[in-house]
Amino acid sequence: MNRPSPAPSAASAPGASTAPGPTGELPRADRIGDAALVLLAERGMRGLTHRAVDETAGLPQGSTSNHARTRLALLETAVRRLAVREGQVLSLEELPDPAGGPAALVDGMALALHRYLTRHPQLLVCRYELALEATRRPELRAFFDEAGHQFRRPLTELLRAAGSTAPERHTLSLVAWSEGIMFSCVAGTYHASVPGLEELRAGYTELLHGMLDGPRPGA
Repeated sequence: MNRPSPAPSAASAPGASTAPGPTGELPRADRIGDAALVLLAERGMRGLTHRAVDETAGLPQGSTSNHARTRLALLETAVRRLAVREGQVLSLEELPDPAGGPAALVDGMALALHRYLTRHPQLLVCRYELALEATRRPELRAFFDEAGHQFRRPLTELLRAAGSTAPERHTLSLVAWSEGIMFSCVAGTYHASVPGLEELRAGYTELLHGMLDGPRPGA
C-alpha cells in the first residue's frame, strides 16, 4: 500500500505536480485558475473569493475580477482549469493505444488512477468541491458535465475497440468503479491505505474481464 504524500501549498510549491499551484510563467488566466484550485483544495468553497485568488496567484488586486466578474464565471474558470490539469495526468505517449486491446486499457487506466491518488489527490478534492456546488447551481451543472464528457468519450471508444458489446454501459461501470476508488482513498475511510499500481491493475483486469469475456445477455 502507498500513502499519498501531503500536497504543499501554493506558496511553498508553485507549479508542483503534487498539487494545484500557480506559476508565474503561465498566462494570467491559467494562474487565476490554478490559484482557484489551490483555494478550493485548502479552504473549500467558502474560501474561494476573487480577493483570495488575487493573493494566492500573486496578482494585483482586482485582476481576478477583471478576468471573471461574477461568482459563476470564477467557478467556470476553476472547472475549465481543472479539466486541463486532469488531462495532464497522463502524457500523450502514455495514453492507451486502441490497437493494444484490453491490456493497454488496463495499463493506462491503472497508471492514471495511481497518479491521481499518489501525486494529485488535491485535484480530486477540487473536483468534489465543484461537483457538489454544481448540484446547487444548474448553470454550473451543464458546464461541469460538459467538461467531464471530454474524458468519457475517449473511454467509450477505447472500450468499443477492445470488443465491448455495450460500450456506453461499460463506460459508466468503469467510471463508477474508478470514482469510488478515488473518493474512498482521498476523502473516505481508505485515505491511509492507497492501493499500489499492481493492485489497481488487478482490479481493472477483473472488471474488464467481466465486461468483455463474461456471459452475454440472454446466454
